[in-house]
Amino acid sequence: MKRTALALIALMMAGNASAEGVRRVWVEGHRGSRGTHPENTIPAFEEALRAGVDVLEFDLGVTKDNIVVVSHDPYVSPVICLGPGGKKLASPVAIRSLTLKELKEYDCGSLKNPRFPEQTPVPGTRVPTLDEVLSYVKASNHPAAARVRFNIETKLSPGEPELAPAPAEFARLVSSVLKKHGVERRTVVQSFDYRTLLEMKKIAPAVKTAQLTADNLLDPDSVVRGSRADIWSPYFKWINGDIVKKAQKSGIQVVPWTLNSEEEWDRAVSYGVDGIITDYPAKLIDHLKKKKLR
Repeated sequence: MKRTALALIALMMAGNASAEGVRRVWVEGHRGSRGTHPENTIPAFEEALRAGVDVLEFDLGVTKDNIVVVSHDPYVSPVICLGPGGKKLASPVAIRSLTLKELKEYDCGSLKNPRFPEQTPVPGTRVPTLDEVLSYVKASNHPAAARVRFNIETKLSPGEPELAPAPAEFARLVSSVLKKHGVERRTVVQSFDYRTLLEMKKIAPAVKTAQLTADNLLDPDSVVRGSRADIWSPYFKWINGDIVKKAQKSGIQVVPWTLNSEEEWDRAVSYGVDGIITDYPAKLIDHLKKKKLR
């Protein structure tokens, strides 16, 4: 089957068109709901599900004892976390240097991220494992939980191999948790590092993949050619309507990051993007409803 045909099927499955024929842009809660709750935590995912997101977006690291955990940085950050016993951290601590038991001693809910004035601290919140997040969603009573999809990022850098498992091992660890919960078809694995995307394709073909890009304008076909990704997830300021149309014409879905204002949301909708990643999912959903786009 040709790539374009596969993409059309994916679009229909993703629900980009409502029963009324209105084009639907899916909403991804960035790190749950980072604008309002401690990022990449159960409280943040709780708020995103309450708001009715289509996708929970979050990041993955791996502990010393090879447990997949949810964290944007490969370090425990002094900006948003306290150390064991509630002590302030003098410097970042590599997650890969800690066992899960040791990592659970850190409080990543008491400190308010200074970049997000609307954020409400949740003291005592711990770094969750991927297994815990998927279990939480399965048990949730929020209507969105039954249909929500997952967009999970493997955090690794070729220049810092000590901070993460090798790509094949990282993909294997993630895949085993997804299979345990039976959510492969509800999951996208994304990364700036194409290596884990290729490895995931080998061992879990039901899992879709997304190639992340940052501050550069790239040809969509070349972006996904090496990683064989299904989705292109670029930094929003480096796309326009023409490049989005070019990607979609080639069967590539486009989901930019991270858009937090009404002006950015409206511009993305005008470009024709497939989804929007935001720190304020409740606000975006409300905005789309007012525009009769949801």
